Amino acid sequence: MSQIHLLSPRLANQIAAGEVVERPANIVKELVENALDAGASRIDIDADQGGVKLLRIRDNGGGIEKEDLPLALSRHATSKITTLDDLEAVGSLGFRGEALASISSVTRLTLTSKTEQAPEAWSVHVEGRDMEASISPAAHPTGTTVEVRDLFFNTPARRKFLRTEKTEFSHLEEYVKRLALSRYDVGFSLRHNGRVIHQLRPAERGLEKEKRVASLLNADFIDSAVHIETEAAGLSLQGWVGLPTFSRSQADMQYFFVNGRVVRDKLVVHAIKQAYRDVLYHGRHPAFVLYLTLDPKLVDVNVHPTKHEVRFRDGRLVHDFLFRTLHRALGDVRPDDRVAGSAPGSLDQGLTQQSATASGVQAGEFVQQERLDWQSAGTPAPGSAPAPGFSYQPGAAVSREAVAEQMSAYRQMGEADAMPDGSVSLPSAQILPESAQDIPPLGYAVAQLHGIYILAQNELGMVIVDMHAAHERITYERLKIAVDQQGVQSQPLLVPVTLAVSEREADAAEEFSEEFRRLGVDVARVAPESIVVRQIPVLLQQAEVPRLVTDMLGDLMEHGTSDRIMAHRNELLSTMACHGSVRANRRLTVPEMNALLRDMEETERSGQCNHGRPTWTQLTMSELDKLFLRGR
Repeated sequence: MSQIHLLSPRLANQIAAGEVVERPANIVKELVENALDAGASRIDIDADQGGVKLLRIRDNGGGIEKEDLPLALSRHATSKITTLDDLEAVGSLGFRGEALASISSVTRLTLTSKTEQAPEAWSVHVEGRDMEASISPAAHPTGTTVEVRDLFFNTPARRKFLRTEKTEFSHLEEYVKRLALSRYDVGFSLRHNGRVIHQLRPAERGLEKEKRVASLLNADFIDSAVHIETEAAGLSLQGWVGLPTFSRSQADMQYFFVNGRVVRDKLVVHAIKQAYRDVLYHGRHPAFVLYLTLDPKLVDVNVHPTKHEVRFRDGRLVHDFLFRTLHRALGDVRPDDRVAGSAPGSLDQGLTQQSATASGVQAGEFVQQERLDWQSAGTPAPGSAPAPGFSYQPGAAVSREAVAEQMSAYRQMGEADAMPDGSVSLPSAQILPESAQDIPPLGYAVAQLHGIYILAQNELGMVIVDMHAAHERITYERLKIAVDQQGVQSQPLLVPVTLAVSEREADAAEEFSEEFRRLGVDVARVAPESIVVRQIPVLLQQAEVPRLVTDMLGDLMEHGTSDRIMAHRNELLSTMACHGSVRANRRLTVPEMNALLRDMEETERSGQCNHGRPTWTQLTMSELDKLFLRGR
């Protein structure tokens, strides 16, 4: 008796459903992707009980012909590819032709569709049996509606593994977010148990796209993100990357799209982590929404049934492009960019938009109060600056000239109080500008707080600087520049180190010998499963050579590049910068504090110290007014 037999269509589809359909969210992903491939400009999604009871996806796409409706529910049936050449350059989101068949095998599915030329719509119904489709006429506008009921009704074992309604809907909503972020030109609506969750209009302009991102993710993300738009070597990268100050405790706000398809790729994650290496606090995760566009022939999307993984033909090129672009974008952020981001409009505009309620002297308050004895009229307080004739009232517009006038007073105060007894080498004081147009982003120093913080005043309000963290970053960046200019200095080992490795690792050592030599490491193969290390960088003479080389081999085999030596070097330079920076309780003169602020404005990544901690923060006048209930 023969032991080999063909699987029944129903069983084969149910097996395929195990790869495609794990929960309602997977169904939404597949059906919405089909709608996008059909050219829909509007997609409506209805869900009941987290999508387990009912899922209804309606679009206004091209529709399906009557003759194709039964075939659409068959396995390996698709209109998106026809030849091997099409598979090598997939331009659509779906292409396997298994989604509808897999979904219909574990649900009660009804598909209703109408093309623009057809006089009427037709509906096909399947209930998880032997794929026997029944077709009947229906009333429906141009487009397609797919109705899925009772998920896993015929596979109770699978149904037991579903989570609570809230959990299943959260997964479903997350998939809708990803799809809405992938296509700004399409309108989306999501309803759950009859309640509207998302109502998104098509977004064409940049501001509309930012509003969609803010509504789906977080308004603070857009306010704390750097916009990227660059092209090189046939690759294009667009989107937003969050500043290190906007980090997350988990990787829940990371969206990366390759040719419009959301992916989670190890190579991409590694490149982005490298870009945030020096500026992200330990245990924190960056936030980003990025879109990579390249020739479809250079990327393979047929790697995993869920299509979440891709394989790049030239992975090293993509890795270096992502790393260099993001590294430069984060490095180019200056305090003036962040200050401008905290106040999108002009200062006058921002202040006039505040509450116009009169307070203080304007409202007749404090009129009967007399001056304190130690600050009598005509006698300035000891050590105080000359009165600049500038007074702030909530709701009143502050001119740049008034701010500049007060800044000049602080400058004069600093010149009068200058003390040349500093023990730590800080930049020499610069000539401070007096014109309104030259007010620096971090303003001018006013005082030092507890020997730790610098208090400064700028146009928007008050700036608080952690002087040690700020000086540490400045010193660190200067050390890196100095070392990079000298190149990688290497020294031979007194006793060469022989390592036992696998044959695959030995092959990689031969293949990447030039890369090792560029990084200052001399590696040679001496046996099929043995390599010898004869030379390492001078800065890493105390490093553990076997572990360093094996880690580098692992990186080079997986990503085509390695940053181990760079990481070790930067760790050493970071330690040197930490010990060589100004310490707490060191009294700085006002000119020294101002010089430190000016250097911060010119230094890359000055918003974070070497360990990822923020170096400064801004408190606007409106925020200060709220603290003291002014203007209410």
